Amino acid sequence: MKLYIVATPIGNLSDITLRAIETLKEVDLVLSEKPLVTKRLFDRYNIETPLRQLNEHAKENDYSHAINDLKKGKNIAYVSEAGTPGISDPGGKLVEKVLEALKEKAEVIPIPGASAIASAVSIAGINLNRFLFLGFLPHKNKRQKFLKIIAESKLPVIIYESVHRIEKFLLELIDLGIEEIILGRELTKKFETIYRGNPKSVLENLRADKIKGEFTAIINR
Repeated sequence: MKLYIVATPIGNLSDITLRAIETLKEVDLVLSEKPLVTKRLFDRYNIETPLRQLNEHAKENDYSHAINDLKKGKNIAYVSEAGTPGISDPGGKLVEKVLEALKEKAEVIPIPGASAIASAVSIAGINLNRFLFLGFLPHKNKRQKFLKIIAESKLPVIIYESVHRIEKFLLELIDLGIEEIILGRELTKKFETIYRGNPKSVLENLRADKIKGEFTAIINR
């Protein structure tokens, strides 16, 4: 019984690894955060393995179903909507429950690949030997607490932000007196754009473009 945690492209479908394709073809079942999104990847690489949904709304019975499949000797892969599972998505919960239920009988194997964090770090142009990753900030509750962490951090901070809140976030950074930000929009996709500067100038440049997509922000004090 093996559970493979498989990284998939964050945008450009050519970014999948050969090992990931082989794994997705060879397992008995693929659990996917968003099967319709995963199906596009499967169609591109002629992968015919059965798909079953497992996302943040999964119930205990959904996890039990996966665990029972492993107990029967099946090999399973898990993929998130995009990128490396376990980073700001429900993949980590699946691994936790499998290890809790099967303990040493379970073999959990990472199949590495694309990651928005690694992509942003590689082109940042600042020292990121150490950094603090906060994932997606809360929408309301505890948001101020996380903004205080950013303001007081002695390390660069990396966060994810959606198209719906990116302007609000940049305005919050202006209020915090942040001096430098590297903002990656639509990383690896057709309209990939990297913005650099202080939050005010980045916001002005972003507004001049069409605001769309997912964002990865590196905040440097």
